[in-house]
Amino acid sequence: MVIKVKRAYDKPTEDDGVRILVDRLWPRGIRKEKAEVDLWLKDIAPSNELRKWFSHDPTKWDEFKRRYFKELDNKSDLVALILNEAQESVVTLLFGAKTEQFNNAVALKSYVEERLEH
Repeated sequence: MVIKVKRAYDKPTEDDGVRILVDRLWPRGIRKEKAEVDLWLKDIAPSNELRKWFSHDPTKWDEFKRRYFKELDNKSDLVALILNEAQESVVTLLFGAKTEQFNNAVALKSYVEERLEH
């Protein structure tokens, strides 16, 4: 099982597998045809309140993940959808943030991989 994370602005590649956008908002300046998104799970994104509080601040990363994981605990159907896709093929979680290290897709990947281990 392979789950990857990639900016939505990066060019799609064949080894992306199923491309799932995990942001609540569509990335600015990208046409839907060009993005080649297979699935847009906007409801799996952090709540607006959490997203605004975090604001991609690395000093808030651990607390952001704790709060986001708590939100994800109540979205088991959407998490299961990603898990099911990951059992079938490679899954690439797409995000629009500029920071590649501290964003909801990275946190979501970690959350999903923890579920795969159990």
